[in-house]
Amino acid sequence: MAEHQRIHDLPPEQKPREKMAALGASALSNEELLAIFLRTGTRGSSAIEIGRQLLRKHGGLVPLARLDLAELCKEHGLGLAKACQLQAAFELGTRAARDGSSAVILTKSSDIYDFLAPQLAHLASEKLFVLSLHGNGRLIKMRELSSGSSNQTVASVSEILGPVLIDQAPNFIVAHNHPSGNSSPSVSDQRITASLKKAALIMGLNFVDHLIVGRPHDGTSGYYSFTEDHQI
Repeated sequence: MAEHQRIHDLPPEQKPREKMAALGASALSNEELLAIFLRTGTRGSSAIEIGRQLLRKHGGLVPLARLDLAELCKEHGLGLAKACQLQAAFELGTRAARDGSSAVILTKSSDIYDFLAPQLAHLASEKLFVLSLHGNGRLIKMRELSSGSSNQTVASVSEILGPVLIDQAPNFIVAHNHPSGNSSPSVSDQRITASLKKAALIMGLNFVDHLIVGRPHDGTSGYYSFTEDHQI
């Protein structure tokens, strides 16, 4: 489609809303989904092209979702109203992933990552979570324990294990994100994991994993698992 061509002038089967109605949301490209929220373009650029430009500039949906409202407002073709709509869409996606967790079974590191990545991979600051689990791995509750800077978050062993004991959960998972996308553990990550391992053993709790959520890059999986690395 030419950049100057309006969505209104497209054949019905190429218009994002009509295409979604006929084929479902999964049939739409990322720029077409963005265009539905943007609704209108600017002089010389359709809503689809603006969506495409945003994705190219920032490297995809995840980096785009990490922009704060002030940054989104500065983007070509947006402004406050459209920036608010996009940020609301990203937040709804995060909450939907979290709210649909009651039947989630988390026993493998890859499953943990698949569950957490939609919620954590786009965050601009580092956040630490503890997940309480039933004995069969079914999620009881996920709690955010701390929020730090772009490269560090801090919580003590007691702050992490307290919610697990409150939930009377036999199993637990610790997870945090690395906004840089590099999931390699830091020295402090290794230290807190070793301390949690000792405390869990004393208290009779099963420390399932400490997972660091990054982003896939150059063939990497996008996460680091202390369990897969035989440190738990």
